Amino acid sequence: MTSPPIRLLLVDDHPLVRDGLKASLEAVAGFEVVGEAGCAGEALAQLETVAPQIVLMDVGMKDINGIDLTALMLQRQPQLKVLMLSMYDNPETMRRALQAGARGYVLKDGPAGEIVVAIEAVAAGGTFLSPSVSRQLFRVPPRRPVLSLRENQILSALAKGLSSKQIARQLDLGLRTVEAHRQGIKRKLGLEGQAELIKYAVEHAHELGAD
Repeated sequence: MTSPPIRLLLVDDHPLVRDGLKASLEAVAGFEVVGEAGCAGEALAQLETVAPQIVLMDVGMKDINGIDLTALMLQRQPQLKVLMLSMYDNPETMRRALQAGARGYVLKDGPAGEIVVAIEAVAAGGTFLSPSVSRQLFRVPPRRPVLSLRENQILSALAKGLSSKQIARQLDLGLRTVEAHRQGIKRKLGLEGQAELIKYAVEHAHELGAD
């Protein structure tokens, strides 16, 4: 006995994207595109009328982002399964999508067969993340070298635009001591010159309490 087709709803505010996606998915045995929507209102209306099993949801919608729309849809139909389609592999965006209830996250520019595998996995009750997405999501950030209290004080002063002489006066240190600390900070952080040191100090000012 043949299983009924997986009923799909496409939500994307670009008609050409929907057309291309629809054409490729309808060529797959066992898939049926039962509806399309270009905005949140259309998507919510389709949800009631076409009874999809899986929603393929664009993250970057114009009127409401796909993550918020996913949460709204799942409030109305908790049994619904949502697969996010995105151009972005930003880890924070992925986490927010999964927290909203999405069952998967696929990059639009990924391999052609990936979305088919993702739909089948989600339909079977599983989850799916594009391999490149998984690498981003679970990548361990490199540990930053630990600076001493004095080194952090000097970085904080540099972020405020103080010169070595001004730092020496402020911290009651000798000028040579301040310069030695600056060299030590550069060495620890792998920074080349004074410009890189200042840039680093400014970029991390909020961590140093200098902003």
